[in-house]
Amino acid sequence: MTGGYLILERPNAGIVLSTNARFYAIVKPIHDEVKPDSWAWAWTNVKLTSPQMSRETMYKLSLKHLMLHDSRNPFVEYAVQYAVAAAYANFDENKKDSLHKLLLKGLDITILGCNDFYSYRNQIEALGLPLTPESLATLQPFASITFNAGETNGENCKPEVAKTGLGSSAAMTTAVVAALLNYLGVVSLSSSKDTDLDVVHVIAQTAHCIAQGKVGSGFDVSSAVYGSQRYVRFSPQVISSAQDAAGGKPLEEVIGDVLKSNWDHERTKFSLPPLMTLLLGEPGSGGSSTPSMVGAVKKWQKSEPQKSLETWTKLSEANSALETQLNLLSKLAEENWEAYKGVINSCSMYRSEEWLKQGNEPSHIEVVRALLGARDAMLGIRSYMRTMGEAAGIPIEPESQTQLLDATMNMEGVLLAGVPGAGGFDAVFAVTLGDSSSKLIKVWSSHNVLAMLVREDPHGVSLESSDPRTKEITSAISSVQIM
Repeated sequence: MTGGYLILERPNAGIVLSTNARFYAIVKPIHDEVKPDSWAWAWTNVKLTSPQMSRETMYKLSLKHLMLHDSRNPFVEYAVQYAVAAAYANFDENKKDSLHKLLLKGLDITILGCNDFYSYRNQIEALGLPLTPESLATLQPFASITFNAGETNGENCKPEVAKTGLGSSAAMTTAVVAALLNYLGVVSLSSSKDTDLDVVHVIAQTAHCIAQGKVGSGFDVSSAVYGSQRYVRFSPQVISSAQDAAGGKPLEEVIGDVLKSNWDHERTKFSLPPLMTLLLGEPGSGGSSTPSMVGAVKKWQKSEPQKSLETWTKLSEANSALETQLNLLSKLAEENWEAYKGVINSCSMYRSEEWLKQGNEPSHIEVVRALLGARDAMLGIRSYMRTMGEAAGIPIEPESQTQLLDATMNMEGVLLAGVPGAGGFDAVFAVTLGDSSSKLIKVWSSHNVLAMLVREDPHGVSLESSDPRTKEITSAISSVQIM
């Protein structure tokens, strides 16, 4: 919600809201028993199934080097390799024998992503349905995934899957890592201990960075593991041993070093104040490339260091102001619930210019002022993000998004609206008061913006007892769901 671009550099913070859009990874053995002659085998099988893409692939995992042979998905490849290496790095010799035996049974991994991660606008429009959440709700859970027509990244590459920008690669990587670490006995997710989540975070973060070929801020993986939070990134050098792994050092040692590194990221619990709803909208005006936009901003910083520093400082101050006002609203709700609830419900029926009229008592006025303070901070954030985009020559808040966001913030009961993350054409978000979200959803639909079904869910990784497709208890399956 805040921290776009700034979050790439310590000690800048960002507010990250996790949602109820989740990835599931289901892990079980391929074989029930280990064959008598297989103990000395140097390889085991890893079967990866993605029902939504109608794909089933079998890989070979070297039990000596802990490397997957002929993998086509780097995120899954590094998630599997690093999770298995973490098990070897954590276990004594006795446990390593049991681990070896378990791995010889093979790894059967099924990956499922909630529909919210993928764009179904084309199907809804083809069926003649309105662009509403109700139309999205008619889709089967874990529906087949469409591909962007005509978009290829090379002669033999398949088109990229149409996505909604909810951090699917980070969520998928975290799901696979968490499920494997739990299945192999490295962590116990049923206990929800912070130390176990920290191991999941380190392995998922490292796997995701190496898979994408760069060390990003890591906010998406952190939110997948821990949920909504205020986040300050880790120093990139904590994963340097994984980046240097090509030097011939055994992967078990490499991951052991990563686990022992001084992970200096900061996270503080954060969630929206009560009686507020997060709405996400898909404008359908084409996606934006985050890496190229980040590259343009860095180029601008080098060419105009003084001007860029001034803009970043003002943006950072506006981000902090929004965080302060939202935390204050949570505090006011705790201290005087009836006054807070009354003001929120009253303001939900009016535009922001009328909000001060809704407070007669000091406790009411305090809530209204915090609401207006949050709005002002968001308007400042949007202004500085536009300034940065114009200076760097990229559409951080394009004109079409500006018009939409201005119209959104002028509606009854809307606290704030903006473009998440790096901005661009991908998505818009809004935070509404009380029951005012239904009116905004209709207005968005009339502007060709599809309001998504997702809402804020402040929880991160969790262990499930059933396959999400059947909801039947399957005790043999380790199923993990992630933001």
